[in-house]
Amino acid sequence: MNLERLFGGHPLVIILRLVAISVVVGVIMTTLGIHPAELFYHLDRLARRLYEMGFGAIEWAARYFLIGAVVVIPIWLLARLFGLAGRRGPRDGER
Repeated sequence: MNLERLFGGHPLVIILRLVAISVVVGVIMTTLGIHPAELFYHLDRLARRLYEMGFGAIEWAARYFLIGAVVVIPIWLLARLFGLAGRRGPRDGER
C-alpha cells in the first residue's frame, strides 16, 4: 500500500501540517475558554437532546395519527364498502 496515497501526500509533510493546525486550533480554543472535556460534555448533551426531541416528535405524530385514524379509517372502510356495492355492473363506456 502506498503511504503517500493513503495520507494524501508525503506522510512527514502531512504530520507536520496536522501538528501546526492542531496548535493553532488549541490556541483559539483556549482563548475562547473551550476545553476538550467540556466540548465532549456539550456534544453528549446535544446528542441526547436531539435523540429526545426525535422521539418526542414521533410520539407527537403518533398521538395525532391515532386520533385522526379513529375517524378516517371507519369512513374510508364505509366508502370502500358502498363503492364496491355500487359497482355491480359495467361503468359507462366499459364493456
